[in-house]
Amino acid sequence: VSNAGVGMVGPLECQSLAAMQSLMDTNFFGLVRLVKEVLPDMKRRRGGHIVVISSIMGLQGIVFNDIYAASKFAVEGFCESLVVQALRFNVAISLVEPGPVTTEFEAKLYEEAERTDYSRTDPETADIFTNLYLRNSKDVFASLGQTPEDIAEHTLRVIEAAQPPFRHQTNVAYTPMAALKHADPSGALMTDAFYKLVFKYDAVLRLSLR
Repeated sequence: VSNAGVGMVGPLECQSLAAMQSLMDTNFFGLVRLVKEVLPDMKRRRGGHIVVISSIMGLQGIVFNDIYAASKFAVEGFCESLVVQALRFNVAISLVEPGPVTTEFEAKLYEEAERTDYSRTDPETADIFTNLYLRNSKDVFASLGQTPEDIAEHTLRVIEAAQPPFRHQTNVAYTPMAALKHADPSGALMTDAFYKLVFKYDAVLRLSLR
């Protein structure tokens, strides 16, 4: 089970390349290093199961989560490319894709975001992040967040499955969001829906979450 991960939220201009590279080293290359270690033995004995804790943000980018989403997209692409070869050796790969999970990981991430200096971005972007994104995120976690125990139960079901799924989303509330991309390959439907959700209907979003 590959579960190591770090987060990053905020305006792109306020994040250093060193921090981005460190995140990718953990979230993506950490997985790559693990798979390189375990896959040869699994292939030799023609059996095994690699379970990767990914994220719904490996399927759908979320505003102000640019680098974190990029790392999870990389995880998804890596596993999707590898799974066909692995199946030839009777090795299963499963991606567990949670939405928001209420843990100290998230709490510390948002506490840090509230203390960060946003002078390196423009005032409008800083205002959108602090007064729209952070406020809405708290409501999202309060209403849709799962517990670590819930994610553990989902992961256990994937591990014990007779035919392990390649992808397993833990929160049905995010199924429509992921489906938007498949409904319109041009991306216009998804982009328009998220733009309106963030900038036109944020009050309705907060009310519905509450």
